Amino acid sequence: MTQQTFTLPTWFAPHLVAGMQRGIEKEGLRMQPDGYSAKTFHPAKLGSKLTHPYITTDYSENLLELITEPKPSIKQALDMLRDLHVLVHRSLENDELIWPLSMPCMTSDTDGDIPLADYGSSNAGRLKTLYRSGLGVRYGRKMQTIAGLHYNLSIGDDLFGAWFEASGAGSLSDFKNEKYLALIRNFKRLTPLVLYLLGASPAVCGTFISGREHNLVPLGKTCSYHQPNGTSLRMSKLGYTNSVQEDLDIRYNHLDEYVRGLQAAIGTPFADFAAIGVDDDKGNPIQINSHILQIENEYYSPIRPKQTTKAGETPTAALAARGIAYVEFRAIDLDPYSDIGIKISTACFLEVLALYCLLTDSPYLMPDEEKRLNENIDTVVNHGRQAGISIRTEHGEQNLHDWIVHHLTQMQVIADAFDAHHGGNDYRTALAMMQGKATNPDFTLSAQIIADSYRVGGTWALGKLLAQKHQTELLGHALSHEDEAKFDAIALASVEEQARLEASDDVDFYDYVQAYR
Repeated sequence: MTQQTFTLPTWFAPHLVAGMQRGIEKEGLRMQPDGYSAKTFHPAKLGSKLTHPYITTDYSENLLELITEPKPSIKQALDMLRDLHVLVHRSLENDELIWPLSMPCMTSDTDGDIPLADYGSSNAGRLKTLYRSGLGVRYGRKMQTIAGLHYNLSIGDDLFGAWFEASGAGSLSDFKNEKYLALIRNFKRLTPLVLYLLGASPAVCGTFISGREHNLVPLGKTCSYHQPNGTSLRMSKLGYTNSVQEDLDIRYNHLDEYVRGLQAAIGTPFADFAAIGVDDDKGNPIQINSHILQIENEYYSPIRPKQTTKAGETPTAALAARGIAYVEFRAIDLDPYSDIGIKISTACFLEVLALYCLLTDSPYLMPDEEKRLNENIDTVVNHGRQAGISIRTEHGEQNLHDWIVHHLTQMQVIADAFDAHHGGNDYRTALAMMQGKATNPDFTLSAQIIADSYRVGGTWALGKLLAQKHQTELLGHALSHEDEAKFDAIALASVEEQARLEASDDVDFYDYVQAYR
């Protein structure tokens, strides 16, 4: 991204942001009161995690995932996310809490007590569990207990339509795909900025790194380890990344090229995974296949192009058939100081950033630049708050904090436009907060977590304190009678739908998997 001054295009007007829709997917690990991750099943009151549209689990049985509908305003998305949290907290038993940090609370030294999510006896449900089994045998189950937040954003056709008309380009659908991919390329270029400003995982519990090589140092006399100037260990080599995928050449320059790259990775055998075997010695499947990726979702990227899938359709098939409908921002740690994992300031900032990435010139992203961007991420996750730290840009070495300030300054006109449309100052306030963090690393979430961890006796003590505080706050929230009845009906319907799926299967699971393979 160039260093020239950003100006809004002549066709742009503030009312064009009206059509934007946002949805949130938020993960959170259930924990026992003794600090260890919960060993219990998903609360029955919440319905079926296979078929419930809003409340499910991610990798592990104890890793909740809450999903909002797409909403026309940030307030509506956060309100729904809070309602889902209230439902979850009401359903918890055995004094369980929701761990508020991205890096997990205490687990055992082995993977044995990290339970795979169980989606019931239908072939569709068992395939979801098998995928998670494959992740476990490939990368270890501990990695799968890491929680994050995905912010999904679609740009309205009002904005795309005005831009398309001004451009005189070919077809609107091709134009939208091209512009969404441009947004994605620029977001990848700005991922270090996101990890510095929103990174909230500078420390881990000692049990997470037992038996692993690492360069973390003890956090005082506690059982926590940290990078003193780290920002987001979740996005580091200790976290949600893996070396197998580093050499995958999946590009974001054309949609068909992206789809082909992902499909090739799903279709390409990988020797290390073949050595594990696809079935155990009793003939039970333990991974979907022995390829670089079992399915598309295994590809870890800070941002993804998305299209809503139909029944039985893969994500790449949906993209190829109907193009990009929205983008999924994935490089976001949970904000442990928020009872729902995200504050309005973060949501506003992500939307300003999205429009900046969309409207700024976005050259094609080639492997050499990808390599440099990955090195920058490595620098920021481990040393982002260090004074004088620099990253490599197309203009050579640049001071990280100066580089962030430059881009935030450019975004001011976009924040102004959002507030001009929505009224109020939410977007400008959010940007001002980020500018404060850019110039003073002590204001970042990661610095706050380290300071508070020292103050209360470790990251685990801080997490439990915040978990209890959030639970008290959320249990004080009332749902309307209408919402209570609606969510009760959804939970009941999800259980009935799971039972219907289980009753309708007429193929043995092993044959089903063989056909899938």
